[in-house]
Amino acid sequence: QVQLVESGGGVVQAGGSLRLSCAASGRIGAIFAMGWFRQAPGKEREFVAAINWSDDYTYYEYFAQGRFRITKDNAKTTVYLQMNSLKPEDTAVYSCAAAKGLATLRALKIDSWGQGTQVTVSS
Repeated sequence: QVQLVESGGGVVQAGGSLRLSCAASGRIGAIFAMGWFRQAPGKEREFVAAINWSDDYTYYEYFAQGRFRITKDNAKTTVYLQMNSLKPEDTAVYSCAAAKGLATLRALKIDSWGQGTQVTVSS
């Protein structure tokens, strides 16, 4: 089993930036892809971005392209989500996830979830 712990959420004004972190522990060898999802109040959970563990290939949802960047630190087994030019509609609980591949992650076939971290963007 893989354990995921997120940090870095908070309150920021529109146009500001935040960096989320997701530290993985446990059966690291079982991780093939990690990514971020978000869920706003009253809305369904949606995919944000993901990264392949082996080759750093990344994939972004349309609203994240050009504003968000997902990276990882192999030594720390940590994935980061740098979010810039934040908008009020980015307000949500952001959750980290691990899966056996990018496709399975986007299909919500998740092996492990983090507890989530709140991001609030004020106008």
